[in-house]
Amino acid sequence: MPLFALPFPPISPVLLEFGPISIRWYGLAYVIGLIFGWWYIIRMVDTERLWDGLKRPKATDIDDLLVWMTLGVVLGGRIGYILFYNFEAYSQNPIEILQIWHGGMSVHGGFIGTAIAQYLFARRRGLNVLTVFALTAAAVPVGLFLGRLANFVNGELYGRVTDVPWAFIFPNSDGMPRHPSQLYEAGLEGLLIFVVLTPLIWKAGILKKPGLTVGIFGLIYAAARILVETVREPDPQVGFLAGGFLTMGMVLSIVPALAAAALIALGLGGRGGVTDRGGRDVDT
Repeated sequence: MPLFALPFPPISPVLLEFGPISIRWYGLAYVIGLIFGWWYIIRMVDTERLWDGLKRPKATDIDDLLVWMTLGVVLGGRIGYILFYNFEAYSQNPIEILQIWHGGMSVHGGFIGTAIAQYLFARRRGLNVLTVFALTAAAVPVGLFLGRLANFVNGELYGRVTDVPWAFIFPNSDGMPRHPSQLYEAGLEGLLIFVVLTPLIWKAGILKKPGLTVGIFGLIYAAARILVETVREPDPQVGFLAGGFLTMGMVLSIVPALAAAALIALGLGGRGGVTDRGGRDVDT
């Protein structure tokens, strides 16, 4: 074993098996993240002081929102992975597209899918789109945190070779010590965002300016993803896009970062994308 490498914990990616049926940590992370999001969003919409009478979804709407988001994250995550990371392979073997148990989900694709689902849901219910986005932005970091922990358990999406003392030798890798980039992402994309947004929502009341909430989430996520991409091993079928440095994850984070910065600027300038008490869109 190389020097400065921690032993990989003996955790099976499969939590439970019942004959041909298996429950995997990765799937469980999705389920727990969605259930937490449902509970947390209901708690936010039921807390009047966070809104001062501004229109928001009713608690009874959140069950339907969860269904829309589940479809959005699964379809968007899968389609995003196919288009962004492995289009050639799937175009040659289209049946593999349906075999999601073999892996292959894109976080950026999931974001796009859930954004479309939330937009359609908001318009269907006569809600401010940014308000719906803000509610989910407050809850989704927990799902991101759990998902990245599941990536670590699966021994996938690991980092580049390194000599840092907290490096791991991942199963099915080349046996070299590597950055646990999944844990970096769990901490930055999940825990950090939740820790930042929680007091801003419950103490500062930024849900009244949902564009600001969405912008803070988006900017921290994009910055964290770009930072971690500097030590994360790029997908082998994609590799580096330019200069032995630029990765697909970086490219896919640039536009969200710019959009998030614009939303923050608008929010700090008093144009936060809120709705008035009659439910009409204001500064969206």
